[in-house]
Amino acid sequence: MALIITDECINCGSCEPECPNEAISAGDDIYVIDPERCTECVGAYDEPQCVAVCPVDCIIQDPDNEETREELQAKYDKLHA
Repeated sequence: MALIITDECINCGSCEPECPNEAISAGDDIYVIDPERCTECVGAYDEPQCVAVCPVDCIIQDPDNEETREELQAKYDKLHA
């Protein structure tokens, strides 16, 4: 499952440099996560790094983009081939 950033985002930018897949970018009002690039850090870390550094806990799982751990690993492998 990809992650999403909710409207509670304070636009601090601490999440963007933490993403190993460059899936996070600045949106109009808040940061956004590209679900095609988000692997929840599977393949790189034990936990999503953006969630770990977010000061307001506004990064949650996206119910519209459900994926298994195996699918996330395959996506990571393809992005880093």
